[in-house]
Amino acid sequence: MLDILDKIKACVIRRRIIWTYHVTMRMVDRAITRKMILDAVQSYEVLEMYPNDKYMPSCLLRGKLNDMFFHIACAIDVENDNVRIITAYRPSPEKWDAEGRRRIG
Repeated sequence: MLDILDKIKACVIRRRIIWTYHVTMRMVDRAITRKMILDAVQSYEVLEMYPNDKYMPSCLLRGKLNDMFFHIACAIDVENDNVRIITAYRPSPEKWDAEGRRRIG
């Protein structure tokens, strides 16, 4: 998992990012900006891995900036050396623990 996390962070730092239409549309409603996602890169934690996702391996990350944390779903395109940011959101307290690290229920 650490190798994947290192790969994701490296792509984000080098701006090897593809922002999907979905995340671009959702970020406005969710008050999460691209800058927030970029600035939180050093705090990223992998919460869940989806190695057999439909198009390419993907994962769910937790990022934290100041006192706010959020989730980022991304796909890792190893062949083309980029990450695709699929969506970003603030985890629901009904579905996640208080720190947004573990699913509940």
